[in-house]
Amino acid sequence: MSDQNTDIVPLRWGILSTASIARKAMLPALRAAQGCTLAAIASRDAARASEVAQRFDIRRTYNSYEALLADPDIDAVYNPLPNHLHVPMTLKALEAGKHVLCEKPLALTFAEAVRLTDAARRCGKVVAEAYMTRHHPQWKRAKALVQAGRIGRLTGIQALFSYYNTDPANVRNQTDIGGGGLNDIGCYAIDTARFFFDSDPEALTATMDRDPAFGTDRLTTGAARFSGGGHLGFTVATQSALVQQLTLLGTEGYITLEAPFNCPPDHSAHLVIDMGADLLGGGREIETIAPADQYRAQAESFADHVLTGAPMPSSSADICRNAAALETLARAAETGRWESLHYNETLRGV
Repeated sequence: MSDQNTDIVPLRWGILSTASIARKAMLPALRAAQGCTLAAIASRDAARASEVAQRFDIRRTYNSYEALLADPDIDAVYNPLPNHLHVPMTLKALEAGKHVLCEKPLALTFAEAVRLTDAARRCGKVVAEAYMTRHHPQWKRAKALVQAGRIGRLTGIQALFSYYNTDPANVRNQTDIGGGGLNDIGCYAIDTARFFFDSDPEALTATMDRDPAFGTDRLTTGAARFSGGGHLGFTVATQSALVQQLTLLGTEGYITLEAPFNCPPDHSAHLVIDMGADLLGGGREIETIAPADQYRAQAESFADHVLTGAPMPSSSADICRNAAALETLARAAETGRWESLHYNETLRGV
């Protein structure tokens, strides 16, 4: 934690469900994170909750989410539930007096996001959207290089994020609970551009190819125009080859990030800085970033913020701003036009 104060009582976490992202990433991260204690887990499948609790040495289990939220010994909740349960369960957690770290996208509409952030302020609790990428050292280093003018003025961001999943039972392939590529991984492109441009898009457009059986968007390509002339271009896919790419283009050079969204915690990341001497990488530099668990860093940052007031790389305002852009992209995919971010005036007060 920021002040390394061993007298501070760790944040006691309750986990809503045994979702894959919780088992594979957040539970190991929370178990190792400073300032955090895994206190309880809830699942509608009691046997599943007991199994996961035993694996991660969690002492208390509940067979309902509401029972966990009623536990007075829980300070904070991690919500990895399907998208359609992000808002209602996060609201219930806030009303129960818990801080909340919720998986992305926390809200699918601007109105939902405002409702959540208003509830957090009213309850005096912290709510954050789990964009773990903002906590990875390679992202922090890349942003520092951009801000220092290493590649000149940032003009364009290109993002590609794809995986292959045709399981009809998977939540990502169910339209009625917020599935689809834009919601699942397109949201990363939006947050990425907002993070590096440090502003909101003025207008956005998108086109989608939908799975004929699922109805979800399995291939979405979008673009956004930012103030100052910066552009975002991205493609996300749920039924294409596994790939992740991110390029930050400047007036004098460009930076690429290796495995930008899911860099393994035991893998050294590599930032490629190319000043455009030639098309074959003449003069290209590679910075090696030590292995880091971005989920652990996220948990520690959240706990540090709650316990000591230390700043986080994201805020409740980011929830509203990301939701506004995501909703506008979905509208643009329907209309086939560039759509303005109608919430710009409102966002100034968020």
